[in-house]
Formats: sequence, structure tokens, C-alpha cells
Amino acid sequence: MADPDGNGADAATLLRFRDDDAHDEPAVTLDAFAAQPDATAVRLEAGDDARALLPVLGRLQLVEVSFPSFRDGRGYSAAAILREAGYRGELRAAGDVLVDQLPLMRRVGFDSFAPETPLDAEATQRALDRYALRYQPAADAATPVWRRRHG
Repeated sequence: MADPDGNGADAATLLRFRDDDAHDEPAVTLDAFAAQPDATAVRLEAGDDARALLPVLGRLQLVEVSFPSFRDGRGYSAAAILREAGYRGELRAAGDVLVDQLPLMRRVGFDSFAPETPLDAEATQRALDRYALRYQPAADAATPVWRRRHG
């Protein structure tokens, strides 16, 4: 798969749910990021601790979280940590991202996706539209159904 930007996906496979332009700086590893004070894009591998980024959230424009396997859920925790700490930049799930994971990934705060295998557009839309109501609060703006019912 072509990767003209060096960010893990070509433009055809990048799905974004943001109004701004995609960040074009290649994401560097967490170790390299620590050594580059001008870097604004970082890639978290599955074993990396997202809390290491908390002191520098203000300089980040892109955090790319690696999903080496659809079975590996550590990226969900990384996303939740960053969003709960106030990170508002682009949060990209990259790697073995499956269409049925998209709604859950969106709930924890991912707003950009770079799947290693392109996703069918119709299946993607069906997955995102499947559930209109949410039962728990999360990083997204959805109001939980119990709050609607009970104020």
C-alpha cells in the first residue's frame, strides 16, 4: 500500500471525522518524539504509555495509535486517557482497524482512521449509523439515554 505522507496510510484509506486538514507531518515514535522538541505528531505503539504525553498535549496536533491486531484493545485505553486529559487534536487509529470497531473507537475519542485494509464505504456508514442511543457517557458528545429519560 502506498504511503506518500509516511503516516501509515495513503489518502484513499484515511477516514477522517474532523473539519480541519489532515496533519501532514509524519508521526514519530514516542522515543523519537521525546528527543525532538519541535515534533507535533507522535505514534504510540501498543505497549507505549499514553500518560507520557500528558505534559506536552498542547504541542500535539496528531497522535496516531497503533492497532497491531484487532484483538489488541490497549489503543482504546490510550485514546480515553488522552481525551480525558483534554487532548483536542487529531487522534488516529492505525493498523488492523475493522469496520465493526469504528463506532467504539469513535466513542473513546478517535476521529481519524488509517486501516491497513481499506474499508467498504457502505459497511462503514452502516456501522456508524447502527445505534442511535448510547447507554454510558464517553469521549464523544452523545447524551446517554438515561440522562435523556431522567434529566
